[in-house]
Amino acid sequence: MDQSVKRSSPSAHADPLDQLSGSELSPYRRFSAAKWSEFRADTPLTLTADEVMRLRSLDDPVDLDEVRRIYLSMSRLLYSHVEASQNLFEQRKRFLNVDEAIKTPFIIGIAGSVAVGKSTTARILKELLARWESNPKVALVTTDGFLWPNAVLREQGLMERKGFPESYDVGALLRFLSQLKAGEHSVRAPLYSHLTYDVLPGEYVTIDRPDILIFEGINVLQVRDLPEDGKMVPFVSDYFDFSIYIDADEEKTHDWYVTRFMRLRKTAFRDPKSFFHRYSELSDEAALSIAEGLWTNINLKNLKENIQPTRPRADLILKKGSDHLVEEVLLRKL
Repeated sequence: MDQSVKRSSPSAHADPLDQLSGSELSPYRRFSAAKWSEFRADTPLTLTADEVMRLRSLDDPVDLDEVRRIYLSMSRLLYSHVEASQNLFEQRKRFLNVDEAIKTPFIIGIAGSVAVGKSTTARILKELLARWESNPKVALVTTDGFLWPNAVLREQGLMERKGFPESYDVGALLRFLSQLKAGEHSVRAPLYSHLTYDVLPGEYVTIDRPDILIFEGINVLQVRDLPEDGKMVPFVSDYFDFSIYIDADEEKTHDWYVTRFMRLRKTAFRDPKSFFHRYSELSDEAALSIAEGLWTNINLKNLKENIQPTRPRADLILKKGSDHLVEEVLLRKL
């Protein structure tokens, strides 16, 4: 009798997400964009074409068709999760036999590489969720404001690591989320300027007990090194009730980043107040070389080391194609 053990195929060493997809062992259900669009059911379209144009980022082609195809089903899915959370809250009150209790916000984390479309997704979702019939109070905060100021980054030699985990004030991030989940009033989040490429000193946005908070940033699903002294170490994602990762092949994200950089040279970078104003005066060839260097030495490295490895921690993954539109959706099984 042949007692040899069947060896694993080469695909067994592929990316864990791709390896498990399509298998009964996969933690996700995979849907084409066309199939996903069917799950919108009777969810109404509450945005106009002009509003979508206002909400989308530079060079992002999202339009009303994409909202119908992808975002309405997402809105319906999130409604079911928020509703379940509210029902659980009421059940918990009865279980504890308390009359007064503070309902904490339902927090949605959105992660992904630079230039992949996180900001557009966050802004469109915020508008759609705020227009539910229940009229929830929805807030949006980005992690940019929690970066250390440039002066601190320069002092610590981290300007070339901006966007990497060590460039964030993780303590401030965790305090902000802890205060929200504790039901505190008027929690402040620091503001960031993409024009000056720095935290705005003394400027904040006040978040006052929203029903839903969308928390967007490249680093929101990242974990931290565990201490050796046994102390408790919370992760940012510990505070999330639902998480979304926006995914795309590295080559596509590279193209979108470089294209955006070259476009910004002719728009925002021309402002003398812009941190990147010097790039607007370079030749196209020199500017392209700068963009490629920034991608390779900073953004791609951060993507590979810190962002992409967090992808399987998300509840929902939006996979984008070369046209910057979602072509596939992966939903974590319950």
